[in-house]
Amino acid sequence: SHAVHTLQAQAPVLQGLWEYVKSGQEDVLRSPYLPASFAFLAHVLLCAPFLTLDALGSVCLRVRSWRMTAGSGPPPSLSRWLECFCRVLYKYVTVVLPVTALFNTLINLKLPDVAPSCWQLCVEVVACLLLFDMLFFMWHYVMHRVSWLYRNIHQMHHQHHTPFALAAQDCSSAELLSLLLLSLSSAWMVGCHPLSEALFHLINTWLAVEDHCGYDLPWALHRLLPCLGGAPHHHAHHSLQTINYAPLFTHWDQLFGTLHAHVLKRHV
Repeated sequence: SHAVHTLQAQAPVLQGLWEYVKSGQEDVLRSPYLPASFAFLAHVLLCAPFLTLDALGSVCLRVRSWRMTAGSGPPPSLSRWLECFCRVLYKYVTVVLPVTALFNTLINLKLPDVAPSCWQLCVEVVACLLLFDMLFFMWHYVMHRVSWLYRNIHQMHHQHHTPFALAAQDCSSAELLSLLLLSLSSAWMVGCHPLSEALFHLINTWLAVEDHCGYDLPWALHRLLPCLGGAPHHHAHHSLQTINYAPLFTHWDQLFGTLHAHVLKRHV
């Protein structure tokens, strides 16, 4: 139709990409199992650079110098990575995949003909990140303040006093499910385009992995964007537990008086 062609002319950058994805992979895009599968694969793939860093840490002084806090010890071993991988995979298969499939079926995803403009994509991604940050801050704060929730849902995640990248999703099945449902709900409430939603999930996953990586890297995103907490912010939460509840940004912790901005010293 004329309206579709007009809108296509306004989104020349992303329209070709969206049509390519939609025409070849429509069944995949409509699959209720896509969100959980995408979340797991994205998490594992984005952890790969940090597995490399952990392997290099045993031989490279420069890499060791990026590790946080004198009490952190050596980087986690490959066997620890494998154990963590198996735990997370088991929880995805047994709980997260079936429940999020039901959630996705109820949402009844529609695939629009037109791609978002670059501006729309950016606005929707930022809106999703801000909404997810607020929702998870509240949920995280409550899990720490209500002892039953902490013992039965959140405590498992805090077995990692010094977290590593893959441990970002090493938590109870209930908490892992809540993380994905909150991120899916954020995208649904914003009402964003599937391309925007995919980019939001990728960025959100990367920030979670970076938060737990155990390294204060020179090129980390929190150094470029001071509004982000980054690994030092979340590392302090794992150490002290009563501070820095927000997963991405620092403004909610600032408003609630739970921000601990002290950056822990690295060691060689």
